[in-house]
Amino acid sequence: MNRRKQEGALRKLQPRTHLTDFASNDYLGFSRMGLPSSEKGESVHNSGSTGSRLISGNDPLFEVLEEKLATFHGATAALVFNSGYDVNLGLLSAVLQRSDYIFYDESVHASLRDGISLGQARAFKFSHNDLSSLTSRIQNVFKKGRNSDSEVYVLLESVYSMEGDGPDLGAFARFCEQNGFRLIVDEAHAVGILGKQGRGGVDAAGLKDLVFARIVTFGKAMGCHGAAVLGSVSLKEYLLNFSRSLIYTTALPPYALQHILQAYQVLESSQGMVAREQLQQNIRVFLAEQKKLGLDRYFLKGIAAIQTCIIGGNAQTKELASLLQNQGFDVRAILSPTVPRGRECLRFCLHSYNSPEEIRAVLTILASAMKMSENE
Repeated sequence: MNRRKQEGALRKLQPRTHLTDFASNDYLGFSRMGLPSSEKGESVHNSGSTGSRLISGNDPLFEVLEEKLATFHGATAALVFNSGYDVNLGLLSAVLQRSDYIFYDESVHASLRDGISLGQARAFKFSHNDLSSLTSRIQNVFKKGRNSDSEVYVLLESVYSMEGDGPDLGAFARFCEQNGFRLIVDEAHAVGILGKQGRGGVDAAGLKDLVFARIVTFGKAMGCHGAAVLGSVSLKEYLLNFSRSLIYTTALPPYALQHILQAYQVLESSQGMVAREQLQQNIRVFLAEQKKLGLDRYFLKGIAAIQTCIIGGNAQTKELASLLQNQGFDVRAILSPTVPRGRECLRFCLHSYNSPEEIRAVLTILASAMKMSENE
């Protein structure tokens, strides 16, 4: 605790603000929308689920939702969990066996790292988005050969939560296919944004048949709560028997399941199409203004709604975030140890409901502050 205080990295809860939103994951504004009623016009009581799915909490809506998810995302089967964190812990801790190996991008989310630590496989990280680094790592690990009973997993995100960039999914998928490795892709920040109707990065790249498991979450662009694993029927059955974060927790309540179904209904509608198009337009405005103001040298090459400005140093990053917040813009500082020391940054989350004027205003303030900082 004392060290965190000295480094200016001590975390504290903050109330929600009424500032212009450049911080939330509500990329399409679904959490602000009045969602439609269910397709059958049925009402769902705002009640608890009463137990875990394997005891008393397996409401019929779970089957409806999982069939919908599998169909929409082009998967054989889907299994719903209470959150993205629960999925990542439950999937990785269950499938990674003592004889297995997992190679993961150094920038994967903390929840994925926690899932790996709960599994029994030997784990190795490789450089961010770098297939040659993965190849070298694997060659070094298996220079004396690989046991025939071991599985090898490769773990990526289609859009990384801090950098906002993504890997060449096609290249990684072909590499895994050629070598008999199992590819796992976390699509948390791609669902609703990338691919046809927002089906995700794997869909956009046409790789559904080359991925062992996909993780989709509903707490970001979908504006709800919960998550799911997309994969084979046998994977679903295995997780129902061995995934502890699914087995030993109270299930999502029926109204939460209905909320997710309604969000997908909107995603497929003209309303969802308009929201996606507006988000893409705002991303284009942000990138153009960033370049116009000479800020592009500070920003990473984001491929979706997350745009990351590298500042460096907890104190300076917090100071710039406070400046923007005092000017009415909710932009958050991402500090070490969440990101590596020296890579502290401002994380801009873009939304369908941000206006071009808001985007230009916040970047103009940032550009002025960065110029002043350089001249000091």
